[in-house]
Amino acid sequence: TFSRSLWDAITEMDEHNRPIHTFQVCHVMEPNQNNWLRSNWIFRQAAQKVYVELRFTLRDCNSIPWVSGTCKETFNLFYYETDESHGVKFKPSQYTKIDTIAADESFTQMDLGDRILKLNTEVREVGPISRKGLYLAFQDIGACIALVSVRVYYKKCPFTLRNLASFPDTVPRVDSSSLVEVRGACVEHAEERDTPKLYCGADGDWLVPLGKCVCSVGYEEMDGACFACRPGFYKAFTGNIKCSKCPPHSFSYGEGAAVCHCEKAFYRAERDPPTMACTRPPSPPRNVVFNLNDTCLQLEWSPPSDMGGRRDLTYNVLCKRCGPEPDQCQLCGEELRFVPRPQGLTNTTVTVMDFSAHANYTFEIESLNGVSKMINYPRPVAAITVSTDQGGPFMVGMLKKDWAAQNSIALSWLEPEQISLLVVDYEVKYYEKEHEELSYSSTRTKAPSVIITGLKPSTCYVFSLRTRTSAGHSAYSPKYEYETTDDTSDMASDQGQVLVIVTAAVGGFTLLIILTLFFLITGRCQWYIKSKMSSDDKRRTNYQNGHALPYPGVKTYVDPDTYEDPTQAVHEFAKEIDPTRIRIERVIGAGEFGEVCSGRLRTLGKREIAVAIKTLKGGYVERQRRDFLREASIMGQFDDPNIIRLEGVVTRSKEDHGNFTSLTGLTDLVVLCAVISGRPVMIVVEYMENGSLDSFLRKHDGHFTVIQLVGMLRGIASGVRYLSDMGYVHRDLAARNILVNSNLVCKVSDFGLSRVLEDDPEAAYTTTGGKIPIRWTAPEAISYRKFSSASDAWSYGIVMWEVMSYGERPYWEMSNQDVILSIEEGYRLPAPMGCPVVLHQLMLHCWQKERSQRPKFTDVVSFLDKLIRNPSSLLALVEDIQGLAESPGEVVDYHMFISIGDWLDSIKMSQYKSSFVAAGFSTLDSVAQMSIEDVRRIGVVLIGHQRRIVSSIQTLRLQLLHENGFHV
Repeated sequence: TFSRSLWDAITEMDEHNRPIHTFQVCHVMEPNQNNWLRSNWIFRQAAQKVYVELRFTLRDCNSIPWVSGTCKETFNLFYYETDESHGVKFKPSQYTKIDTIAADESFTQMDLGDRILKLNTEVREVGPISRKGLYLAFQDIGACIALVSVRVYYKKCPFTLRNLASFPDTVPRVDSSSLVEVRGACVEHAEERDTPKLYCGADGDWLVPLGKCVCSVGYEEMDGACFACRPGFYKAFTGNIKCSKCPPHSFSYGEGAAVCHCEKAFYRAERDPPTMACTRPPSPPRNVVFNLNDTCLQLEWSPPSDMGGRRDLTYNVLCKRCGPEPDQCQLCGEELRFVPRPQGLTNTTVTVMDFSAHANYTFEIESLNGVSKMINYPRPVAAITVSTDQGGPFMVGMLKKDWAAQNSIALSWLEPEQISLLVVDYEVKYYEKEHEELSYSSTRTKAPSVIITGLKPSTCYVFSLRTRTSAGHSAYSPKYEYETTDDTSDMASDQGQVLVIVTAAVGGFTLLIILTLFFLITGRCQWYIKSKMSSDDKRRTNYQNGHALPYPGVKTYVDPDTYEDPTQAVHEFAKEIDPTRIRIERVIGAGEFGEVCSGRLRTLGKREIAVAIKTLKGGYVERQRRDFLREASIMGQFDDPNIIRLEGVVTRSKEDHGNFTSLTGLTDLVVLCAVISGRPVMIVVEYMENGSLDSFLRKHDGHFTVIQLVGMLRGIASGVRYLSDMGYVHRDLAARNILVNSNLVCKVSDFGLSRVLEDDPEAAYTTTGGKIPIRWTAPEAISYRKFSSASDAWSYGIVMWEVMSYGERPYWEMSNQDVILSIEEGYRLPAPMGCPVVLHQLMLHCWQKERSQRPKFTDVVSFLDKLIRNPSSLLALVEDIQGLAESPGEVVDYHMFISIGDWLDSIKMSQYKSSFVAAGFSTLDSVAQMSIEDVRRIGVVLIGHQRRIVSSIQTLRLQLLHENGFHV
C-alpha cells in the first residue's frame, strides 16, 4: 500500500495471540489533519460492480482527555479507475468519493485496558466500473482509527446444473432491479425439450427456471445426468422416462439401445412402434364351411388358432375352377362376384355370386396380418372344394332382337334344354355401350322374352342374360349389341308398341279391381289382429326380456345380445314400417353397412315427415343383417329429446308388403341396396337437417356465441345422462356422432359401438376386440378395454374441446401412438382460442387419470345450467390469463393443488414458500384473498415476480369460486 501523511503500519496481537496487521492514525490533538492511505491496484476481472468491506476500530473523542475540537469520529472512502497497474502517481483530485464512514461502536481508554476491541464492519458498493482496475483511498481528517482489514469482492451466480442443463458462472447486472437471462447447455446425451433458461439476480442467486433438457434416445436420467440403457433394455423416445425392458420376442445386446431387435421368425411391421412386441404371421383359418342357396354361395370360417400376437388380421380368398382331373384347375375369371370383396376381408365370411352350375370350385382362404409379407416361404392356407353340380342353373342360348323403336327394344331367346329344375325367372342386364358398364340397369321376366323401354333414340346398348333356378344363378350369356332407331314414321313398330301397352293397361286395371276387393274383405281381420297385439303389448309394459322391471315407470336398458333370436329384439323395441309409406329422395351419405338416404315417411294420419333412411347394402349375409338391426334394437329403447328418435324398421320381404312402387326417386345404387333379392332392410330415424356436429361447426366457424355453444354442450350432456341413468355406455361419444337439427338441438346417435353396464354402477364392460377411437377414448379403455360412464365422461371432455374449437381435430396431426404416450405423460389438450376458463377446467376435470374423480353427467348438466343462468361467469377467457403469465401457453389446473407449496412450484415461485407461511397465508383460500399490497408486504420486491404471482392469484380465485358451484 501507499501511505501518505501520518498513517502507520502496526502489528498487534488479538485475544487469541494471533498477529493483526493494521494501519492506524491518531493525531487528534493537532488541527487540520489530512492523512491519506492508498491501496494497491485492484484488477476488477469480470465485475461491473464491486463491494468494499471495511473492518475497523474508532476511539470515542470524549474518552480522550484535553482533546481539542478538531477530533473526528469519521473517515472518507474514495476510489479511482484506471487501466494502468503501475507508475500511477497519487493525486487526490483524481479520486471519487464513495462515502463518509462512521462507526456504530467506538472504544474508550477503559476498553484499551481490558483489551476489548470493538470492531465495526461497513460495506459499500462501487460501480459501475468500466476500466481494467481501480485504487481505493482512505482519508483521515482528525480521527483515532485502526483499519483492521479491507476486502474487495464481487457477486456472481455460480455454475449449476438444473433440469439436465448446465449454466455457467454469470455476473449480474449493475442495475439491481433487472435480471440476466442465461441459456443453459444440455448435458451429454441430452437434448432440448424447451429452451432451458435461468435468470441471474443481483445478489448472485439463480431465479425462475424455465424449460428443460431431456435424455436422448437410448439414455435415461439418473442423478442429474443421462446414462445409457443396460443390455436387455431400450428407450425409443426422447424424454425423462426410464429405460424399458425389451418387449416380448426381442432383445438388445449393447448399451444405449434405441430399439430391441426381433428374435428369429418374429417381425415388426413398418408402422409398428418400437414399444410393440415382435410378432409373427398367423396360422391358417379353421373350420371352413359353405352354404349354397338359390342365389349365392356363402363361405364361413373360424379365426386362426394362432393370431401371431397381432390384431390387424385380414383374409384373402382365392378361387380356382377345376375340371374332372385334379390338375385341370385355373383361376376364376371376372364372372364371379365376391361380396363384399375377395381381398382384405376383416370378417370371417364372404358371399360368392354369379357362379356357374355343373362346376367345381376350390376356394383357398389365407389369413394375414401386418408382418405376413415379411416371410419368403409360401404361406399356409385353408382350402375347400364346392361342387355346383346338384342341378344348378343353365345358361340360355342366343339373345336376339325381335324389333327396335326409338325408346325400346324387344328381345327373345330359347329356353334352356335338358334342365332338371324349373326356371324361376330370367334377368336381362343392359347399359349404354359408351358408358362401358359404369352403371347398368336390369329387368326380370318369367317369359323367354322382354321389351326394354325408357331407352334413348339412336343409341347402341349392350345386353346379356342369365337364368335363375332354385340352385342359383347361371353365368351371364355373351354380350349382344343392339341399337334403337330414330325413324319416327316406323308405323309397324308403333303399332306393336301400342298393342303391348293396351294389353298391359287392361291387365293392370283388372288386377287393381281384384286387389281392392281383397283388401276390403281382409281389412276387418287386420283391425282385430292389431287390437289384439296392442292389448298384449300393454300387458308386457312392465316386463323386458322375460323379467319384471325394478319398479313400474322406470326403464332399464336391455342388451339385444341376450335374446336367443335377435329378430325378436328388433320386433320387441322397434316398429315395423310398411315400405310403401316411404319415399326416398336422395342419397346423403354412406354408413358402415350401406347408404344413408333422406326421404319422407307417411304417418298413419296421412301426414308426411322428414326422415333419414339407413339401408343395408345388397349381397348381405345373415350376420350382417343381425348386426345392422342391432342398432335399431338399441335405439328403440330410448325416448329422450337429446337422443336420436327411431321411427321404425323395414325387415319384411316384398311378398309381405307388395311391390315397392312407392320407393320413388331412388338411384340405381339405392335400388340395389334396398330391394335386392326382394329382402329390403332399412332403419328409419328422424331427419336432422344440419347433419353431424363436427362438419356443421367447421362450416359455421366463429358464427355462434359462447352461450349458444354451451347450450349445445348442455344438450349433449343431457342425452348422455339419460343413457347413463339407464345403465348404458356409448363408447363412441364424438362430435361426428352428434346430429344437429334446424333449431340447433344436439342429439346423440350412432350406437354401433355401445354396450350395456352391469347393475354395479362402477362396473365396466370389457370387450375382446373391435376398433377403438383413440383420440376420444379414456386411457383405461385403451389399455384394458374397460368402458364405463366414466370413460364416456372422458370422451365428453373431448367433445367439449371439439365444440369450442369449431370442429378441429383433437390432438391435430399427432399419430395415435403419440397421443397415447402424451396422455400417459400427463399432457392434456390446451384450451381453444376464445374458450372460457370455467369450460376448460371442466374439460380437465373430465380428463382426470383416475376415472373415479371424473364428474358424473348429472353434475355436468347442473353445472352447465348454472353457467347459462349466469353468463358473466363465461367472460374470463383462458388466453387473458395466459397473457398475464411469464410463460406463454401456461394455464394451471388449480383444482389439483392441495398446498401453498404445490401452487408456488407450479408457477416457479418456490423461493417464496417460507415468506407466505411466515405471513400467515397457509391455505389456498387465504391466498385467493391476497391483494398486490399483501404480495409486496411479504417481501416480493421484483416487479416481474409480483406480476406473476398476482395473475396466478386471479386465476386461483376464479377457480375456487366456481369449484363450489360445480360440486352440488
